[in-house]
Amino acid sequence: MEPKRIREGYLVKKGSVFNTWKAMWVVLLEDGIEFYKKKSDNSPKGMIPLKGSTLTSPCQDFGKRMFVFKITTTKQQDHFFQAAFLEERDAWVRDIKKAIKCIEGGQKFARRSTRRSIRLPETIDLGALYLSMKDSEKGVKELNLEKDKKIFNHCFTGNCVIDWLLSNKSVRNRQEGLMIASSLLNEGYLQPAGDLSKNAVDGIAENPFLDNPDAFYYFPDSGFFCEENSSDDDVILKEEFRGVIIKQGCLLKQGRTLRKLNMKVEKGVDKVQAGLESRLGKGPNGDADGQKSDEGHRRKNWKVRKFVLREDPAYLHYYDPAGGEDPLGAIHLRGCVVTSVESNPDGKKNEEENLFEIITADEIHYLLQAATPKERTEWIKAIQVASRTRK
Repeated sequence: MEPKRIREGYLVKKGSVFNTWKAMWVVLLEDGIEFYKKKSDNSPKGMIPLKGSTLTSPCQDFGKRMFVFKITTTKQQDHFFQAAFLEERDAWVRDIKKAIKCIEGGQKFARRSTRRSIRLPETIDLGALYLSMKDSEKGVKELNLEKDKKIFNHCFTGNCVIDWLLSNKSVRNRQEGLMIASSLLNEGYLQPAGDLSKNAVDGIAENPFLDNPDAFYYFPDSGFFCEENSSDDDVILKEEFRGVIIKQGCLLKQGRTLRKLNMKVEKGVDKVQAGLESRLGKGPNGDADGQKSDEGHRRKNWKVRKFVLREDPAYLHYYDPAGGEDPLGAIHLRGCVVTSVESNPDGKKNEEENLFEIITADEIHYLLQAATPKERTEWIKAIQVASRTRK
C-alpha cells in the first residue's frame, strides 16, 4: 500500500548543487518528503527519507530569509525549505515532526493535539498566544512610532508586549514575561525593528528581548515598514502597504497580463493582424509558438508567486517566493471583478484546474491558479471582501 499523503503545497527549496532557491511542489508522506518541479509532474525531482532525520525550526542560517526550516537526514545531508508565511511554516514543521515521531515509534500518522516540545510553562502555547496577540480588538495594538527621524509603521514597543502578557494573565511577572517574549522572538512570531532591538537579538544585550519603550517589534506578516524623509512618489508607493494583511500564500500566475482591448478596436485590427501573423509565421489566433492568446492573457508561461492580500487600501502584491523583499507587481483591487474560470468546457481534467481571474477597474486581466478547489474559493471570497473597501 502506498504511503499516505499528509500535507502538500508549494515551498521554496534550496538546491543542493548550485545553492539556488526555487519553488517546488512538496508532498509530505508518512515515510518521506517528495518534491516536484510542478504539481502536475508524475515523477518527483527527489525524495527525502524521514527515518532517523532531524528537523530544525526556525533555521536562521540565511540572514534575511524568514520562515525557513531544515531537515537533516541520517547521512548528514541538509535540506532547506522556506514557507510563505509563519503559520504555514509551523503547520509543515508540526506535521513533519509528528511523522518522524510516528516512524520511530512504529505508529501510523494521525493528527492529534500535541504540545510543543519547548521548555515553557504547561499553560503556554506559543502558536495560540501569537494568534491572541494579533487579535484586532483584544491583542497588542500596532502603532506608527517615531524615533531618530524615522517612522516605524505597524509595530509596538517591548514594554507593551510584557504589559499585554501580564494583563492577559499569560505570565505571573515581568521576568516570566521576558522569557515568553524571548521565546516568541526566537520562534519567529516577533521580529525586531530598529537598532536597539536588533542589537539585543545579536547578543549585545543580556536578554534577546527588551522590556523597553524604545525597543520596537512587529509581527512578521503585519505589513511593517520603516520610512525616513521621502518624496511624494515614495509616499504614494508606500500607501499600498499600509493595509492589513488578510491572506497570503503561493499561487500560479500567468506571466503575461495585458489590458483588454476595446472590442471596436479589435475588429478594426483583425485583418491587419492576420496579415502580420502570416508573415511572422505565427499560428492562427495566437503567439509565435501558435498558442492561443485569448485576449492577451492565455500564454502558458506560468510562474509560482507568493501573493499577499491587503485591505484598506485593497492591494494584491506578488513576489518571487525564492527571494526578494520588493514585490514584482501589485494589483489594485478596488472595484475589481473576480470569478472562477472553467479550464475545460468538456469537463475533462487537465493541468489547468482551479483557475480564477481578476479583472481590475482598468480592465486589466490576471489569470491565477490555486492548488485545490477549496483554496480557489477562499482566495475568491477574500479578494471580494477586500475589493469592497473604500480605497
